[in-house]
Amino acid sequence: MTSLVIMAKKMVSSGMSIEMMPYSMRRPNDLDRRIITHMKNILLGFSFTLLSLHAQIPDTKQLIVVNTKNWSTPNGTLQRYEKTNAWHKVGKTINIKLGRNGLGWGIGLHSIPINAKHIKKEGDGKAPAGIFSLKQAFGYNPFVVEYPYEVYKSTDHCVDDVNSKLYNKIVDSKKVNIDYKSKEHMRFPKDYYKYGIVVNHNHIDEADAKKGAGSCIFIHIKKVPTAGCTVMREDEMKEIIKWLDADKAPLLVQGTIEVVNKLMNSF
Repeated sequence: MTSLVIMAKKMVSSGMSIEMMPYSMRRPNDLDRRIITHMKNILLGFSFTLLSLHAQIPDTKQLIVVNTKNWSTPNGTLQRYEKTNAWHKVGKTINIKLGRNGLGWGIGLHSIPINAKHIKKEGDGKAPAGIFSLKQAFGYNPFVVEYPYEVYKSTDHCVDDVNSKLYNKIVDSKKVNIDYKSKEHMRFPKDYYKYGIVVNHNHIDEADAKKGAGSCIFIHIKKVPTAGCTVMREDEMKEIIKWLDADKAPLLVQGTIEVVNKLMNSF
């Protein structure tokens, strides 16, 4: 560094202008700072552009949109939308609870921004933010609906043990080699899973689940914040399941108000 300074002084004393010097010898001026600031803004915008480039967004005609005021709140609102010629609201806005520690970027049909500070991890008490496809609905008893629906038993487990080969999979414990020490019962005495929907976060029931990135994310019944699911009253849950149409490729869009506004540009 000292030699560069001496060389620069010699160039100036010989009559060479600052603009003629190699760029590495110049001290940053206002123009340089403006360029750097501009490039930072471009990169920040680019990070959000990546949101719609991770995977092919299906031609959806149904959206479940969950908004929160910030990343740490466990409270939010849910609004359904459907597309005919244009998007329009369906039903009333529902007050929901989600992760007790708020939100973190999850793994779905989006890319996580390069500057993201909040990332969903196993056991962090956060609900996933992003765009997610919806898999089957489920419950404790048969429910006559058009949307795919599974009746689960107490022996059906969702595996949340990161050391298991069955991580983030819903399995019949009577039909698999149990290598897990931690799981969720898909049916138990409380009514939390009496009705629900499987959210395709982190490739649930698929081969590509990332260990430790969060598992067993559902929309279901509950009155208080959760370990990462989005919850509401039973009547509200049933109404949503009745409304869902698999042919319309329904998606969940979830995040802070600012994030959701950006994600909605994908539609």
